[in-house]
Amino acid sequence: MYLKMAKRLLLETDKRLLWKLAWNMGFKGMRAIQRHKRRLRAGEFFPPFLYVSVINSCNLRCQGCWVDVASKQERIPPEAMDRLIHESKQMGNSFFGILGGEPFMHAELLEIFQRHPDCYFQVFTNGHFITDEVARKLREFGNVTPLISVEGNEIISDERRGKANVFSQTLEGLNNCLRHKVMTGVCTSLCQSNFDLLSERWVDRLIEMGVLYCWFHIYRAVGPVATPRLCLTPEQQLEARRFVVEMRAKKPIVIIDAYYDGEGQALCPAVTGFTHHVSPWGDIEPCPIIQFAKESIYDRRPDGSYRPLKEVFNESTFLRDFRELSAQNTRGCVVLERPDLLQRIVETHEARDTTARRTALVELEAMRTRPSQFNPGHEIPEKNIAYRLVKRFFFNDYGAYARHFRPQNWKETRETAASNS
Repeated sequence: MYLKMAKRLLLETDKRLLWKLAWNMGFKGMRAIQRHKRRLRAGEFFPPFLYVSVINSCNLRCQGCWVDVASKQERIPPEAMDRLIHESKQMGNSFFGILGGEPFMHAELLEIFQRHPDCYFQVFTNGHFITDEVARKLREFGNVTPLISVEGNEIISDERRGKANVFSQTLEGLNNCLRHKVMTGVCTSLCQSNFDLLSERWVDRLIEMGVLYCWFHIYRAVGPVATPRLCLTPEQQLEARRFVVEMRAKKPIVIIDAYYDGEGQALCPAVTGFTHHVSPWGDIEPCPIIQFAKESIYDRRPDGSYRPLKEVFNESTFLRDFRELSAQNTRGCVVLERPDLLQRIVETHEARDTTARRTALVELEAMRTRPSQFNPGHEIPEKNIAYRLVKRFFFNDYGAYARHFRPQNWKETRETAASNS
């Protein structure tokens, strides 16, 4: 499997792009994590990876979307994005996840990528705006990997994404990337309507197409139209975890997950401090689905100058309390498992609603407890030694849960989830 993967990387992508990935994302990403660990030991904080929603607009209307895609367009202007990237680079960061809305609707997005060749950008996209010309530019830049969302077959995609012919347009964007040998991934938000995509046949098809990595998210019922009927059961989530571990051990394709360590223990990247999120309005949120904030990338000092992001992240009591209180209560998704705890954190800090619709707190109050990836006693360790080693050294909980371990709280969370599910 390792030899097949190496062969694919050498033959199916541009070698210059492979080098950009290895240097900007690989070496510099690992260096950013080491700096993050040193900061934690010194009692300081700045996430080694940032996710940035550069625009709220989108051409689709997906079920369960939490973004105000139909509201007046808001985007992070190039000068603000450049400042964010520059200050992050000063802290050792080089990787940025780019979200929306639909990121490629941001008119200056390609120019931003071009101005920062020493960084690496992963763009979460539906692929509809990746024309042949855009794909050609992505290959030219070499520092961008599109992660294209595929939510099922033609019928399921149209239902999930709220528009006709979504699947064919997505495949067109995907094929444009693959034709230009751009490092390309495919992600799927697993839910009740598309759970059958979790199959070896689908993974084989992705490999045949030339896709180099994939990512299976778990659907989270949030937002103004949460659609909880799409949520997976605990048994399905466990099946998804088992499938990922098995495929990693036998298929020449990289399979990403962000919610488990090498021993199969659940974790939340926001709680561990691995990443936080910036909204299209510049609000600094714990993660994309938690639309509350106290700070912004536009915060200023008394003299009118912008407050450095290093200072903003390090001194945020809202973000710190979110990480610590969440770690005390669950290794899973606090939004799903303990919406009451999240509500308490928001109200204690008087965090503002960062949505355009201004109904996030009402939505949070209406949420019921649902199970997430935390399923004690059912841990599935990695079988692939490479994944196990990478996670041990570069993707784990960084001691977040050990520092705030409260087994009684975790027991109560499990009992609450069981009684309400």
